[in-house]
Amino acid sequence: MQQIKTALLSYGMSGKVFHAPFLDLHPGFKLLGSWERSKKLIQEDYPTVTSFPSLEAVLKSDAELIVVNTPVGTHFDYAKQVLLAGKHALVEKAFTTTVAEAKELTDLAKAKGLKLAVFQNRRWDSDFKTVQKILVDNALGEIVEAEFHFDRYNPLLSPKTHKETANAGAGILKDLGPHLIDQALCLFGMPKSVFADIRITREHSIVDDYIDILLFYSDKRVRLKAGFFVREANPSFVLHGKKGSFLKPRGDVQEDELKLGKKPNLTSWGTEPKEKEGLLHTEINGAIIREKVPTLQGNYYAFFDGVYHSILENKPEPVTAQEGTNVMQIIEAALESNAQQKAITIV
Repeated sequence: MQQIKTALLSYGMSGKVFHAPFLDLHPGFKLLGSWERSKKLIQEDYPTVTSFPSLEAVLKSDAELIVVNTPVGTHFDYAKQVLLAGKHALVEKAFTTTVAEAKELTDLAKAKGLKLAVFQNRRWDSDFKTVQKILVDNALGEIVEAEFHFDRYNPLLSPKTHKETANAGAGILKDLGPHLIDQALCLFGMPKSVFADIRITREHSIVDDYIDILLFYSDKRVRLKAGFFVREANPSFVLHGKKGSFLKPRGDVQEDELKLGKKPNLTSWGTEPKEKEGLLHTEINGAIIREKVPTLQGNYYAFFDGVYHSILENKPEPVTAQEGTNVMQIIEAALESNAQQKAITIV
């Protein structure tokens, strides 16, 4: 199997948890190493790889694909340098800090004939895949409204400085927001307009830590919420259609297991506990049913497999730069809506 030589631009939580394990598992990738600024950790987990001393060293290496998994505010600059160096790029969410940056990267990748993918791994969460199947099966009829939550209880500020200082990439809107927005757009497409309430709720915080975004469609409303003061979690996915409803708690186990150092596999990986099953209450063939629905298996491996085939077979990326740009359009509209306190039309 032809291998794609791949390097990371960071080996913090993102590189260690979300990228390296799957690049190591997939036979189509050869993990070359990571740029490490102070702590030199990657060789403890992967002894044969390189700890690169600088971005220049990564760009001069024989890496064919570079993962831009650094703080959001650096994505545009680093991804641009990667593409100018003739390398394919996989960029973490949020894709960039502005729509203009996203479009510039997209145009540059096209001009150079390179692949540019956005890391929206939550499309391969077990709970989201199950929601997706409920819609594909038309189990609820025409959707009237949906509400997605990414809630936590964590009143403390992050020890990561870039997350808590005023910069273009900081705040929950560009941290958890892209997950919710991408999932909504993946299911329902682009809305006609956006209304948003963006707040600061934690003591001493100077970056947004609460979002309530309403997407207006001609036939439905989709609400996206995230915050740090939810001790008792709401269902993460609530969908109401003209035939019925589906409620699903957040149950994907991948992040927690990866943080514990567990290695992904292609068999049992991403299997939720049965108690996290969603509730379906609907009408099917004239009969009213109310029952738990088995959760589909999640696996981020499928995302990396999509990246592999996009490069080797010139197929579309599993999450395209255009899709990343669409998310940035919603984020910009949300910021404008919050500032003007009115709904913003999506052009």
